[in-house]
Amino acid sequence: MSSTRIKRAKAPPRRPVRAPRKRRRVQTSRLDAIINALPVRPATLQRIANWTIGLSLFAVAGLAAHATGVTAKVQEEWAQAVGRAGFQVRKVEVVGADRIDRLKVYDIALAQKDRSMAAVDLEGVRHDLMQYGWIKDARVSRRLPDTLVVDIVERSPAAIWQNAGRLSLIDEKGVVLEPVSVATMPDLPLVIGPSANRRAQDLDRLLAEASSLKELLAGATWVGNRRWDLRFRSGETLSLPEGETEAKRALAKFAHMDGANRLLGRGILRFDMRDPSRFVLRLPHEGQVAPAKLDAARAAADAVAASTANEG
Repeated sequence: MSSTRIKRAKAPPRRPVRAPRKRRRVQTSRLDAIINALPVRPATLQRIANWTIGLSLFAVAGLAAHATGVTAKVQEEWAQAVGRAGFQVRKVEVVGADRIDRLKVYDIALAQKDRSMAAVDLEGVRHDLMQYGWIKDARVSRRLPDTLVVDIVERSPAAIWQNAGRLSLIDEKGVVLEPVSVATMPDLPLVIGPSANRRAQDLDRLLAEASSLKELLAGATWVGNRRWDLRFRSGETLSLPEGETEAKRALAKFAHMDGANRLLGRGILRFDMRDPSRFVLRLPHEGQVAPAKLDAARAAADAVAASTANEG
Protein backbone atom coordinates (compact mmCIF):
# COMPACT_ATOMS: atom_id res chain seq x y z
CA MET A 1 0.00 0.00 0.00
CA SER A 2 1.55 3.13 -1.14
CA SER A 3 1.39 6.25 0.85
CA THR A 4 0.77 9.53 -0.81
CA ARG A 5 1.85 12.77 0.90
CA ILE A 6 -0.55 15.60 0.42
CA LYS A 7 1.11 18.97 0.21
CA ARG A 8 -0.78 21.83 1.76
CA ALA A 9 -0.71 25.24 0.14
CA LYS A 10 0.97 27.93 2.05
CA ALA A 11 -1.35 30.33 3.80
CA PRO A 12 -1.39 33.79 2.24
CA PRO A 13 0.46 36.37 4.15
CA ARG A 14 -1.68 38.33 6.50
CA ARG A 15 -2.44 41.90 5.58
CA PRO A 16 -1.39 44.47 8.06
CA VAL A 17 -4.25 45.79 10.17
CA ARG A 18 -5.23 49.24 9.02
CA ALA A 19 -5.78 51.93 11.55
CA PRO A 20 -9.45 53.10 11.74
CA ARG A 21 -10.18 56.07 9.59
CA LYS A 22 -10.78 59.35 11.37
CA ARG A 23 -14.15 60.93 10.70
CA ARG A 24 -13.97 64.22 8.96
CA ARG A 25 -15.15 67.11 11.10
CA VAL A 26 -18.12 68.79 9.52
CA GLN A 27 -17.45 72.50 9.26
CA THR A 28 -20.40 74.53 10.58
CA SER A 29 -20.87 77.99 9.13
CA ARG A 30 -21.40 80.98 11.38
CA LEU A 31 -24.93 81.41 10.06
CA ASP A 32 -25.81 77.80 10.93
CA ALA A 33 -24.29 78.28 14.35
CA ILE A 34 -26.40 81.37 14.94
CA ILE A 35 -29.56 79.61 13.74
CA ASN A 36 -28.88 76.58 15.94
CA ALA A 37 -28.36 78.89 18.92
CA LEU A 38 -31.77 80.53 18.47
CA PRO A 39 -34.60 79.33 20.75
CA VAL A 40 -36.75 78.70 17.65
CA ARG A 41 -37.14 75.50 15.69
CA PRO A 42 -35.80 75.45 12.11
CA ALA A 43 -39.29 74.71 10.76
CA THR A 44 -40.63 77.86 12.39
CA LEU A 45 -37.78 79.88 10.93
CA GLN A 46 -38.57 78.45 7.51
CA ARG A 47 -42.21 79.56 7.79
CA ILE A 48 -41.11 83.05 8.84
CA ALA A 49 -38.78 83.24 5.86
CA ASN A 50 -41.57 82.13 3.49
CA TRP A 51 -43.95 84.78 4.86
CA THR A 52 -41.26 87.46 4.57
CA ILE A 53 -40.58 86.59 0.96
CA GLY A 54 -44.29 86.54 0.17
CA LEU A 55 -44.95 89.92 1.75
CA SER A 56 -41.95 91.40 -0.02
CA LEU A 57 -43.25 90.18 -3.37
CA PHE A 58 -46.68 91.60 -2.54
CA ALA A 59 -45.15 94.99 -1.67
CA VAL A 60 -43.14 95.02 -4.89
CA ALA A 61 -46.30 94.23 -6.86
CA GLY A 62 -48.12 97.07 -5.07
CA LEU A 63 -45.36 99.54 -5.86
CA ALA A 64 -45.37 98.47 -9.48
CA ALA A 65 -49.15 98.93 -9.67
CA HIS A 66 -48.85 102.38 -8.12
CA ALA A 67 -46.04 103.39 -10.48
CA THR A 68 -47.96 102.29 -13.56
CA GLY A 69 -51.15 104.06 -12.45
CA VAL A 70 -53.17 100.91 -11.82
CA THR A 71 -53.84 101.85 -8.18
CA ALA A 72 -55.04 105.34 -9.07
CA LYS A 73 -57.31 103.90 -11.76
CA VAL A 74 -58.83 101.43 -9.32
CA GLN A 75 -59.42 104.19 -6.76
CA GLU A 76 -60.99 106.40 -9.41
CA GLU A 77 -63.32 103.63 -10.56
CA TRP A 78 -64.25 102.92 -6.94
CA ALA A 79 -65.04 106.60 -6.30
CA GLN A 80 -67.15 106.80 -9.45
CA ALA A 81 -69.06 103.70 -8.44
CA VAL A 82 -69.75 105.19 -5.00
CA GLY A 83 -70.94 108.41 -6.65
CA ARG A 84 -73.24 106.56 -9.03
CA ALA A 85 -74.72 104.78 -6.04
CA GLY A 86 -75.96 108.16 -4.74
CA PHE A 87 -73.14 109.04 -2.35
CA GLN A 88 -72.29 112.48 -3.77
CA VAL A 89 -71.62 115.77 -1.98
CA ARG A 90 -74.83 117.77 -2.16
CA LYS A 91 -74.79 119.71 1.13
CA VAL A 92 -72.26 121.44 3.38
CA GLU A 93 -73.03 121.91 7.07
CA VAL A 94 -70.98 124.64 8.77
CA VAL A 95 -70.62 124.51 12.56
CA GLY A 96 -69.11 127.23 14.77
CA ALA A 97 -69.23 130.10 12.27
CA ASP A 98 -70.53 133.33 13.81
CA ARG A 99 -68.56 136.14 12.19
CA ILE A 100 -67.15 134.36 9.17
CA ASP A 101 -68.75 134.61 5.74
CA ARG A 102 -70.44 131.22 5.31
CA LEU A 103 -70.58 131.58 1.53
CA LYS A 104 -66.77 131.61 1.52
CA VAL A 105 -66.76 128.31 3.41
CA TYR A 106 -69.29 126.79 0.99
CA ASP A 107 -67.20 127.86 -2.00
CA ILE A 108 -64.07 126.25 -0.56
CA ALA A 109 -65.80 123.03 0.51
CA LEU A 110 -67.56 122.58 -2.85
CA ALA A 111 -64.55 123.41 -4.99
CA GLN A 112 -63.74 119.70 -5.43
CA LYS A 113 -63.79 118.56 -9.06
CA ASP A 114 -65.11 115.15 -8.10
CA ARG A 115 -68.19 115.32 -5.89
CA SER A 116 -68.17 111.63 -4.98
CA MET A 117 -68.08 111.21 -1.20
CA ALA A 118 -65.29 108.64 -1.56
CA ALA A 119 -63.15 111.01 -3.64
CA VAL A 120 -63.39 114.14 -1.46
CA ASP A 121 -59.95 115.17 -0.20
CA LEU A 122 -60.80 116.07 3.40
CA GLU A 123 -57.28 117.20 4.25
CA GLY A 124 -57.14 119.31 1.09
CA VAL A 125 -60.42 121.04 1.99
CA ARG A 126 -59.08 121.76 5.48
CA HIS A 127 -55.83 123.16 4.05
CA ASP A 128 -57.79 125.55 1.81
CA LEU A 129 -59.98 126.64 4.72
CA MET A 130 -56.94 127.40 6.88
CA GLN A 131 -55.83 130.01 4.33
CA TYR A 132 -58.87 132.11 5.28
CA GLY A 133 -57.90 134.63 7.98
CA TRP A 134 -60.96 134.19 10.19
CA ILE A 135 -60.40 130.44 10.61
CA LYS A 136 -58.14 129.46 13.49
CA ASP A 137 -58.77 125.72 13.10
CA ALA A 138 -61.09 123.51 11.07
CA ARG A 139 -62.19 119.88 10.93
CA VAL A 140 -63.85 118.37 7.86
CA SER A 141 -65.73 115.07 7.93
CA ARG A 142 -68.22 113.09 5.85
CA ARG A 143 -71.81 112.42 6.87
CA LEU A 144 -73.26 109.83 4.56
CA PRO A 145 -74.92 109.84 2.20
CA ASP A 146 -74.35 113.38 0.86
CA THR A 147 -73.12 115.91 3.48
CA LEU A 148 -69.75 117.44 4.31
CA VAL A 149 -69.55 118.74 7.88
CA VAL A 150 -67.15 121.66 8.44
CA ASP A 151 -66.48 122.39 12.11
CA ILE A 152 -64.76 125.77 12.51
CA VAL A 153 -62.93 127.53 15.34
CA GLU A 154 -62.96 131.26 14.65
CA ARG A 155 -60.39 133.86 15.58
CA SER A 156 -61.50 136.73 17.82
CA PRO A 157 -60.86 140.31 16.68
CA ALA A 158 -58.64 142.18 19.12
CA ALA A 159 -57.57 145.38 17.35
CA ILE A 160 -57.53 147.36 14.13
CA TRP A 161 -54.27 147.70 12.25
CA GLN A 162 -53.62 150.84 10.23
CA ASN A 163 -50.79 150.68 7.72
CA ALA A 164 -50.15 152.40 4.39
CA GLY A 165 -53.57 154.04 4.55
CA ARG A 166 -55.43 150.75 4.95
CA LEU A 167 -57.39 149.42 7.92
CA SER A 168 -57.52 145.72 8.78
CA LEU A 169 -59.11 143.76 11.57
CA ILE A 170 -56.57 141.58 13.43
CA ASP A 171 -56.68 139.03 16.25
CA GLU A 172 -54.54 139.00 19.41
CA LYS A 173 -51.63 137.44 17.50
CA GLY A 174 -51.75 140.01 14.74
CA VAL A 175 -53.28 137.72 12.10
CA VAL A 176 -55.17 139.81 9.54
CA LEU A 177 -58.85 138.81 9.51
CA GLU A 178 -60.32 141.14 6.91
CA PRO A 179 -60.17 144.75 5.66
CA VAL A 180 -62.46 147.28 7.30
CA SER A 181 -63.53 150.80 6.43
CA VAL A 182 -63.72 153.84 8.66
CA ALA A 183 -67.51 153.61 8.62
CA THR A 184 -67.53 149.96 9.77
CA MET A 185 -64.68 150.15 12.28
CA PRO A 186 -65.60 148.33 15.51
CA ASP A 187 -64.79 149.86 18.88
CA LEU A 188 -61.34 148.29 19.24
CA PRO A 189 -57.85 149.69 19.90
CA LEU A 190 -56.02 150.98 16.84
CA VAL A 191 -52.41 149.91 16.24
CA ILE A 192 -50.52 151.97 13.69
CA GLY A 193 -47.35 151.42 11.75
CA PRO A 194 -45.44 148.78 9.79
CA SER A 195 -45.25 145.45 11.66
CA ALA A 196 -47.48 146.85 14.42
CA ASN A 197 -49.88 143.94 13.91
CA ARG A 198 -47.13 141.47 14.82
CA ARG A 199 -46.53 143.40 18.05
CA ALA A 200 -50.14 143.17 19.23
CA GLN A 201 -49.28 140.51 21.82
CA ASP A 202 -46.46 142.71 23.13
CA LEU A 203 -48.95 145.54 23.54
CA ASP A 204 -51.32 143.27 25.48
CA ARG A 205 -48.54 142.27 27.86
CA LEU A 206 -47.62 145.92 28.27
CA LEU A 207 -51.16 147.01 29.09
CA ALA A 208 -51.51 144.16 31.58
CA GLU A 209 -49.17 146.15 33.83
CA ALA A 210 -51.71 149.00 33.93
CA SER A 211 -55.20 147.55 33.62
CA SER A 212 -56.78 150.85 34.72
CA LEU A 213 -55.49 152.49 31.52
CA LYS A 214 -56.44 149.71 29.12
CA GLU A 215 -60.09 150.79 28.84
CA LEU A 216 -59.00 154.38 28.25
CA LEU A 217 -56.76 153.51 25.30
CA ALA A 218 -57.82 154.65 21.85
CA GLY A 219 -54.81 153.46 19.88
CA ALA A 220 -51.10 152.70 19.83
CA THR A 221 -48.39 153.51 17.30
CA TRP A 222 -45.33 151.31 16.89
CA VAL A 223 -42.65 153.96 16.30
CA GLY A 224 -39.46 153.19 14.41
CA ASN A 225 -39.95 149.46 14.99
CA ARG A 226 -38.66 149.93 18.55
CA ARG A 227 -41.18 151.59 20.93
CA TRP A 228 -44.84 152.57 21.53
CA ASP A 229 -46.78 155.82 21.56
CA LEU A 230 -50.11 155.32 23.33
CA ARG A 231 -53.07 157.57 22.50
CA PHE A 232 -55.93 157.87 25.00
CA ARG A 233 -59.59 158.55 24.32
CA SER A 234 -59.29 161.91 26.08
CA GLY A 235 -56.77 163.03 23.43
CA GLU A 236 -53.37 162.73 25.16
CA THR A 237 -50.38 160.78 23.86
CA LEU A 238 -47.93 158.94 26.09
CA SER A 239 -44.47 158.25 24.63
CA LEU A 240 -42.90 155.17 26.21
CA PRO A 241 -39.20 154.23 26.18
CA GLU A 242 -37.60 151.43 24.18
CA GLY A 243 -37.43 147.94 25.63
CA GLU A 244 -40.30 145.92 27.06
CA THR A 245 -39.08 146.06 30.65
CA GLU A 246 -38.47 149.83 30.55
CA ALA A 247 -41.84 150.43 28.86
CA LYS A 248 -43.68 148.37 31.51
CA ARG A 249 -41.96 150.26 34.31
CA ALA A 250 -42.80 153.64 32.74
CA LEU A 251 -46.44 152.72 32.12
CA ALA A 252 -46.90 151.46 35.69
CA LYS A 253 -45.44 154.72 36.97
CA PHE A 254 -47.76 156.74 34.74
CA ALA A 255 -50.79 154.76 35.94
CA HIS A 256 -49.81 155.51 39.54
CA MET A 257 -49.38 159.24 38.81
CA ASP A 258 -52.70 159.39 36.95
CA GLY A 259 -54.41 157.75 39.88
CA ALA A 260 -52.88 160.26 42.31
CA ASN A 261 -53.14 163.46 40.23
CA ARG A 262 -55.75 162.68 37.52
CA LEU A 263 -53.56 163.56 34.54
CA LEU A 264 -55.84 162.35 31.76
CA GLY A 265 -58.68 164.55 30.56
CA ARG A 266 -57.16 167.84 31.79
CA GLY A 267 -55.93 169.25 28.49
CA ILE A 268 -52.29 168.07 28.43
CA LEU A 269 -51.23 167.18 24.88
CA ARG A 270 -48.36 164.73 25.45
CA PHE A 271 -46.58 162.89 28.23
CA ASP A 272 -43.01 162.00 27.31
CA MET A 273 -41.36 159.23 29.32
CA ARG A 274 -38.71 158.17 26.80
CA ASP A 275 -35.99 159.37 29.17
CA PRO A 276 -36.34 157.42 32.45
CA SER A 277 -34.77 160.31 34.40
CA ARG A 278 -37.31 162.89 33.19
CA PHE A 279 -41.08 163.20 32.89
CA VAL A 280 -41.90 165.79 30.26
CA LEU A 281 -45.35 167.28 29.69
CA ARG A 282 -46.40 169.23 26.63
CA LEU A 283 -49.10 171.81 27.32
CA PRO A 284 -51.28 173.54 24.74
CA HIS A 285 -50.50 177.12 23.78
CA GLU A 286 -52.80 179.96 24.63
CA GLY A 287 -55.56 180.18 22.09
CA GLN A 288 -55.44 176.49 21.24
CA VAL A 289 -57.89 175.57 23.99
CA ALA A 290 -60.34 177.34 26.23
CA PRO A 291 -58.73 179.26 29.14
CA ALA A 292 -60.35 176.96 31.69
CA LYS A 293 -58.85 173.91 30.04
CA LEU A 294 -55.46 175.57 29.82
CA ASP A 295 -55.61 176.34 33.54
CA ALA A 296 -56.51 172.72 34.26
CA ALA A 297 -53.53 171.52 32.22
CA ARG A 298 -51.18 173.87 34.06
CA ALA A 299 -52.54 172.74 37.42
CA ALA A 300 -51.95 169.10 36.45
CA ALA A 301 -48.39 169.96 35.41
CA ASP A 302 -47.75 171.68 38.72
CA ALA A 303 -49.10 168.66 40.61
CA VAL A 304 -46.78 166.36 38.66
CA ALA A 305 -43.81 168.64 39.35
CA ALA A 306 -44.58 168.69 43.07
CA SER A 307 -45.00 164.91 43.15
CA THR A 308 -41.72 164.41 41.34
CA ALA A 309 -39.91 166.79 43.71
CA ASN A 310 -41.27 164.92 46.74
CA GLU A 311 -40.05 161.62 45.29
CA GLY A 312 -36.59 163.14 44.76
